[in-house]
Amino acid sequence: MKIQISAKNYSMSDKLRTYIEKKIGKLEKYFDEDVTANIVVSKQRETPKLEATITAKQAVFRAEKANDSIYEAVDMVTDKLANQMSKLKGKLEARYKENKALKLEFIPEHEEELTDNEMKIVRRKRLELSPMVEEEAILQMEMLGHDFFVFLDMDTDSVSVVYKRKGKAYGIIETEI
Repeated sequence: MKIQISAKNYSMSDKLRTYIEKKIGKLEKYFDEDVTANIVVSKQRETPKLEATITAKQAVFRAEKANDSIYEAVDMVTDKLANQMSKLKGKLEARYKENKALKLEFIPEHEEELTDNEMKIVRRKRLELSPMVEEEAILQMEMLGHDFFVFLDMDTDSVSVVYKRKGKAYGIIETEI
C-alpha cells in the first residue's frame, strides 16, 4: 500500500506520521492489488481533522473525522474505513466470483482564458464501468459521499445513474442507445 500523508495548517510530528502509517497500513489486508491511500491532516477551527481516501480497483473509500485528539481521529477513521471495506467485500463475495472495478482516470485541468460566451469545464473524469446491480451502486455512492453514481447496470446491460432524492429515497436514470 502506498501511503501519502500531507498536512494543511497543522504541524505534524514524526510520531504521528508513523502512527498513521501503521494504522492505515493494516487496511492493506483487504486488497489483492496495490492501492493508494491519501491522508490529509488539518485544523478545523482549532480542532485537528483527519481525512483519508483509499483508491482501489473495486472502489474509492473515504472517511474523515475531527477530534480534539488527532490519535483518536486516526483510530476512528481507520475503523470507519475497515467497516466500509468489510461491508463491500462481503457484498461482492456474495454476488460475484470475479468482479471488475470502477477506475477513475483524472485528466489534468487546463487553465485558459475564456470569453463571456464560453462555458468552462474545470474537471473531466473518464470512467471504466463495471457491471453491478442497483443496490451495489447505491452502496458505492454512499461510501463515496456523492449525490450520484454512474454504473453499468448488470440487469439491463446499459449505463445508468443512481442519484439521491429528497429524504432517504433514490432515483435511477436508465440510458438507451
